[in-house]
Amino acid sequence: MPSLAAISKIDFPFKVAQQEVKQCAKELFEPSFPQVTRMLSAFENTEIKTRNFCKPLDYYKTAHSFQEQNLLYIQTSVEYSVKAIEECISSAKIDKNEITDFIFISTTGLSTPSIDALIINEMKLNQHISRTPVFGLGCAGGVAGFSKACILAKANPDAVVLVIAVELCSLTFLRHDYSKSNFIGSSLFADGIAACIITGDNHKNKTKREVSFLANQSKLYYDTLEVMGWEFLDTGFKVLFSQNIPVIIQKNIGADVASFLEKHQLLLSDIKNFIFHPGGKKVLTAYEEALNIDGTALKNTREVMNDYGNMSSPTVLYVMERFFSQEFENGFGLMVSLGPGFSSEMVLLQMNNS
Repeated sequence: MPSLAAISKIDFPFKVAQQEVKQCAKELFEPSFPQVTRMLSAFENTEIKTRNFCKPLDYYKTAHSFQEQNLLYIQTSVEYSVKAIEECISSAKIDKNEITDFIFISTTGLSTPSIDALIINEMKLNQHISRTPVFGLGCAGGVAGFSKACILAKANPDAVVLVIAVELCSLTFLRHDYSKSNFIGSSLFADGIAACIITGDNHKNKTKREVSFLANQSKLYYDTLEVMGWEFLDTGFKVLFSQNIPVIIQKNIGADVASFLEKHQLLLSDIKNFIFHPGGKKVLTAYEEALNIDGTALKNTREVMNDYGNMSSPTVLYVMERFFSQEFENGFGLMVSLGPGFSSEMVLLQMNNS
């Protein structure tokens, strides 16, 4: 079975307290957004304590062109992806030239050649790496990328698959967009970069933990295209998301998880470790109510949200990193994330402490 050889994450040097971000948002929005005072409670409702930002808070007080922000996205993505990959390679105790495949996940910036090509060139990785850059999966991208890496490793037992998920959500902030969606986005989203290495059966991993891939499932919900995504403007990426997301989760996730597990002769009670993407407090509550699980099941998920904010695709990998770096319950694990489409991604895992 394909297995996780190593995983790493980036803590940017500009982590900021949620209360500081709240005060900054109040100052920026108040002159042109009369409802701002009434809506400031959104910052507390997220339960986020600190946010992971790639730039100091003062940077976001000034308007920047799309060209400027996208160039910064490219530079920052490469710089910190290299750091995450180097840590991952070291943890996995492999040579960088052993990497056979590279999946790059991102939805918050544009680059051609794609960022994976820039990273390969910067690190002088194997020139024959098979590259798969993926754009547009948003928050679902972390589980989707992990899943696709495992499928590649299942098909090729000699595979060493590198996955990088990069989202610099803060660089999509539109300084003069006084819409409700931009304000709510300013209370929730953050920046993150995570790397992981998945290996095929012919590799003996040198880790204390065993996290092996069993199965995956993707689902696109019809007639929900407007629930989450970007509107592409001359000034950049304008965030779009619906307040109905928790409702969609409550109506669908219970049956979706049950049917996925049933295909593998399992029940929800068989799952010992829940590696969920923390979309926000309401999303976590919707998970707990729909699946009838208590809050302790999502402890690592909630702590990542508290400490970092919603970093889109890498967030679920930060949750996995937290599991991987400490003892967890032996048994089955379930990864879940939701994203634009509206869509869901799930991965079933076998997890054991050695």
